[in-house]
Amino acid sequence: MKNIITFITGLIFGLGLLISGMTNPAKVIGFLDITGLWNPSLAFVMVGGIAVAFFGFKYIEKKSQTVFDDSVHLPGTTHISKDLVIGSLMFGAGWGIAGFCPGPALVALGAGYKEAFIFVLAMIVGMYLHDHLFKACKKP
Repeated sequence: MKNIITFITGLIFGLGLLISGMTNPAKVIGFLDITGLWNPSLAFVMVGGIAVAFFGFKYIEKKSQTVFDDSVHLPGTTHISKDLVIGSLMFGAGWGIAGFCPGPALVALGAGYKEAFIFVLAMIVGMYLHDHLFKACKKP
């Protein structure tokens, strides 16, 4: 039952991304182009996502377990580190250049978009490099 509910939840999320157009890089880049033909529709999608997440986090904070009785591990700190800032800047730059972030890119890949394949491949290479080069350089 857990797998079925998880699948349905992911399917609804993916369909929401497709219907809202968030798998279309042109729409995302249009949102980020505040000096040109700005498209504010992504802001409405973000507000909707924040609203859903807000109530989900309130539930988790009270229960500290999921509806499947799994434990939840929320971050225990709000410390802003140099690595967090650098990672955020890299994420934002990639999002602005490609018009994809990981969730919509995976949905677009499933929908057969060629650009998504290139992005997901680059994302996997980036994760590999992070795990094998960056972490090795950070070890004392």
